[in-house]
Amino acid sequence: MGQVTARWNGVELVRSDDTIVVEGNHYFPPADVDRSLLVDSDTTTTCPWKGEASYFSVVANGDVNTDAAWVYRDPKPDAETIRDRIAFWKGVDVSAE
Repeated sequence: MGQVTARWNGVELVRSDDTIVVEGNHYFPPADVDRSLLVDSDTTTTCPWKGEASYFSVVANGDVNTDAAWVYRDPKPDAETIRDRIAFWKGVDVSAE
C-alpha cells in the first residue's frame, strides 16, 4: 500500500507504511503519530466488538478539531490487532500515497 498520511488544517499528523484497516479506517502505530498535535479528551464510546474507544482532539495551526482521533487501549479479543493504534475522522484527510 505504501505510505498513508493523515492531515488536518494544513498539518501532517502522521505518515506510516504500517497501518491496519478496520471498517474502512486506517489505524496508525502510535510511534508514528505526532503526539504533540493530540490532546486527551474525556469522550469515550463503546463498540460491540472492539470495546471502549478513548478520544483525542487534534490541535493544528491554532485550531481544534474536537474528538477527531480515537484509540482502543484495551480492545476486546477480536480487535487486538488495533490495540493502542490511532485512527482519525471528522475532516482529517487520510490518504494513501
